[in-house]
Amino acid sequence: MKNHTTLITGCTSGIGLHLAREFADHGHDLILVAPNEEELLALAHELATERGVNAMVIPKDLEREGSAAEIFEEVQQAGIQVGILVNNAGQGFRGKYWDLHPDTDDAMINLNIRAVLRLTRLFLPAMVARGRGRILNTASIAGFEPGPTLGVYHATKAFVLSWSEALAVELKDTGVKVTILCPGPTDTDFFPKADMVDVVAFQKGNLMAPQDVAKAAYQGLADEDLLVVPGVANKLLIAARRFLSEEAQASLNEKMYRKVPPEKQTRQRGDMENKAAEAGVR
Repeated sequence: MKNHTTLITGCTSGIGLHLAREFADHGHDLILVAPNEEELLALAHELATERGVNAMVIPKDLEREGSAAEIFEEVQQAGIQVGILVNNAGQGFRGKYWDLHPDTDDAMINLNIRAVLRLTRLFLPAMVARGRGRILNTASIAGFEPGPTLGVYHATKAFVLSWSEALAVELKDTGVKVTILCPGPTDTDFFPKADMVDVVAFQKGNLMAPQDVAKAAYQGLADEDLLVVPGVANKLLIAARRFLSEEAQASLNEKMYRKVPPEKQTRQRGDMENKAAEAGVR
């Protein structure tokens, strides 16, 4: 697997950033995709100087129609063979469904679903033809259960989970393997961008460092695991689904997305990530 050039979307912060570092630590050359060119160039420089790998940068907003085809064309023109595709970019918005602007639905569907489908459709045929390759799709434990006030986000992750499971069966005996990463609450920019730093899931939940999630994802991919759920607490949440009704699951998530009073908020974005970095987790 170390000989495979890896394309990673959403790689300038959070889980995606640490996936890029994790793949680089294992010797993979990279294709880095995210909207901000300056951040991509800084990351490519870091990976080249500190980890000795080549990194091509492609600044693209995957919410935009046609961006996946443009990425594929640039990779083809560069003559690079993608051996591992990491569909990591994603986003969520919190609020009662009828209160959110319809554009938020489109934004989540375009990035969380449509971009994943388009990139996979473009890069997968060559993997099948070669008889080898890997696909890592970032879903979420949210994909296993309904999430009031984050209903569309949960539904997009349920789509990624179900579709990836089906794709894995279709690819049986082709030499191409699919791994689905299902993290729980993680200390990433997802929470501030979704205006959720003040919710129970972030402030009181079993928040993981993105470094630990990335390491679990890479190991699962190397082991050809279909499903990777980092963290014991997240595994237990998924197991509890067998015993809880859909209404109970929804109620539990609704409580996790409620706001914590300001005086009881103790965490800030970056606390877990920085702590892991100080402990030497790269």
